[in-house]
Amino acid sequence: MATKTKLKTAEQDFIDSLRGSLDDAEKLLREAAEASGDKAAELREKAVNSLNSTREGLSEAQDVMLERGRRAACGANNYVHEQPWHAIGAASLAGLVIGMLISRR
Repeated sequence: MATKTKLKTAEQDFIDSLRGSLDDAEKLLREAAEASGDKAAELREKAVNSLNSTREGLSEAQDVMLERGRRAACGANNYVHEQPWHAIGAASLAGLVIGMLISRR
């Protein structure tokens, strides 16, 4: 249970960080639109850097999620190979429940 809480906290921290980064980039781009000359170029560069760091964060999050998905698939595959009758029973039960729900219509 503690792992789920840590995961939710990390998830929320990442989302907050992402929102903050995008808000900063948006603010900088608005300021750059109002400014001129060197100040505008500097603000645009900061906005681009902020967007790049956001893109890197998203890429890292994607990599983590893909790795977790691979581990979950590998774990399920191993379980099915080690306990085939349990897997067959679970699939049969799921099929029975789904069939009953569909036939109730």
